[in-house]
Amino acid sequence: MTVRLRPHHLLCLITYVGKGYTPAFVANYDRIALRLSQGEGVLIVDGPDDVCAPLLCEPDRHCFRDSVRARDAQAAYDVGDLLGMEISAGARIELHPALLARMRKAFAEGVTRQACRGCEWFDLCSGIASNAYDGVRVRAAAATCF
Repeated sequence: MTVRLRPHHLLCLITYVGKGYTPAFVANYDRIALRLSQGEGVLIVDGPDDVCAPLLCEPDRHCFRDSVRARDAQAAYDVGDLLGMEISAGARIELHPALLARMRKAFAEGVTRQACRGCEWFDLCSGIASNAYDGVRVRAAAATCF
């Protein structure tokens, strides 16, 4: 299986520590974090993704707002520039340890933070990054040698 993510969630996943909008959102994100940590790949999608799923029935479905789409566009540009690849619908990414480390370093240095401007989670994520990503739930799967 593959985890479907919109571009700005590539930034969110590197600081996710089990906090979110609702208990259902957190439970869902915990399952996604586990899947990613076990080596499941990422498929980039346009619009709501697996992370958004518990919020799609909410009356204020922010997943469809223009501001969120703008956040996706900025994240796609910044992460794509960092990784040297186009981040658009259909792109596939494997979150191996070196890639996660590179993404976290760039995030902590502000290289990929443009999409985070105005986000209600900005201060939380900044604190996590400045604390060496202590307690994050997405960890890259260790390579298995046979």
